[in-house]
Amino acid sequence: MLLSVITVAFRNYEGVVKTWASLAHLAQDPNIEFEWIVVDGGSADGTAEFLENLNGEYNLRYISEKDKGIYDAMNKGINMARGNFAIFLNSGDVFHPDIVESVVQLGSKNDDAMYIGDAMLDFGEGHKVRRSAKHGWYIYHSLPASHQAIFFPLSGLQRYPYDLQYRVSSDYALAARMYKEGYSFKRIKGLVSEFSMGGVSTSNNLELCQDAKKVQRQILRVPGFWAEMSYWLRLRTTGKTKALYNKA
Repeated sequence: MLLSVITVAFRNYEGVVKTWASLAHLAQDPNIEFEWIVVDGGSADGTAEFLENLNGEYNLRYISEKDKGIYDAMNKGINMARGNFAIFLNSGDVFHPDIVESVVQLGSKNDDAMYIGDAMLDFGEGHKVRRSAKHGWYIYHSLPASHQAIFFPLSGLQRYPYDLQYRVSSDYALAARMYKEGYSFKRIKGLVSEFSMGGVSTSNNLELCQDAKKVQRQILRVPGFWAEMSYWLRLRTTGKTKALYNKA
């Protein structure tokens, strides 16, 4: 099994280095074959030079060019990938030291499901919260696991890439579309990744909630009353997350 680790970056040299360093956790097991795909948005901060100097370490392949935003860059990464499964670990996100325990569980899996694990959310100043993966039906409200803790079958990503009409929730839309097309969610044990709060989804709370409701109505086809309930619940909970992040 080949795992594609896809990293999107833009003007975040330090984040790219941080993500690269965490790949050593995955490389601890010589039986795990993986590639690192980096899609940089044409940064002039030394990112391309750093990647070039790695001389293909971790089966690295990268591009550095302008794109139409994070989801367009992710689609470029999908087009470059060759693995059975792919995981998105963007610049600054890192693999948890126990990542091997999660990935070895994929070795005997088929590529007709999205495999989800736990993630560690870093709010700063030593405040970290573990987000455990939930049951698959949770997709009708939100992603059942953090985006950085989902192993997608590459075949599914190629068929249902990120839809650029969802500016901050295309990850939710993609997973929802795959789920409706028969790709189930299956739980694997262990911590997959760790990442800092305060990204696109946290800083664009209202737009995130509006986007999510659109996904629920147009893709998941949930009743209007449920979409409204989910909207208000999401508005409250993500608002609390944003407040906690700003306080940290």
